[in-house]
Amino acid sequence: MISFTVMAITFGVVFLAELPDKTALAGLMLGTRYRASYVFAGVAAAFVVHVGLAVAAGSVLTLLPHRLVQAVVGLLFLAGALMLLLKKDDGDEESIKAPADQSFWKVSGAGFMLILVAEFGDLTQIMTANLAARYDNPLSVGLGAVLALWVVAGIGILGGRTLMKYVPLRLITRIAAALMLALAAFSLYEAVAA
Repeated sequence: MISFTVMAITFGVVFLAELPDKTALAGLMLGTRYRASYVFAGVAAAFVVHVGLAVAAGSVLTLLPHRLVQAVVGLLFLAGALMLLLKKDDGDEESIKAPADQSFWKVSGAGFMLILVAEFGDLTQIMTANLAARYDNPLSVGLGAVLALWVVAGIGILGGRTLMKYVPLRLITRIAAALMLALAAFSLYEAVAA
């Protein structure tokens, strides 16, 4: 059964964690070179694969004792928050090889491969697995995570530069870290109090 609350929480956590990440920048770079719809198709497909893997990993965690899962999830949220807070702005501008052919399959394939490689084991994939373990509702977590990643990709492809003029990246990063710290505290509290 789909829980809109779990979807909304997942969407918020993943959206805030992914917005300051390299995906928006990669989408922006690809979107300025190629047809946006082609880029988005490839990027969106790659995110479906990533979320599927993360939800499967999180679902396996639910087989462990509840206290242990809550402690692991809490510690991983804490690690995620620290990663965001300690992340250096190193201008993650990765070189994106431009396919000479501008066809749908070449452009969407370039977007798919870029995201598939760049995002594997990324913070948002780990957070999605944590949320799947925490809420034991893989469908709601998966939908919330995919929608959040698609929105971030769309923002990056269509207007990342404009957004960053009005909303400082540091503010987005701190909000995401604060949200993860709150989730870490709640999960650790449940692990100890349960």
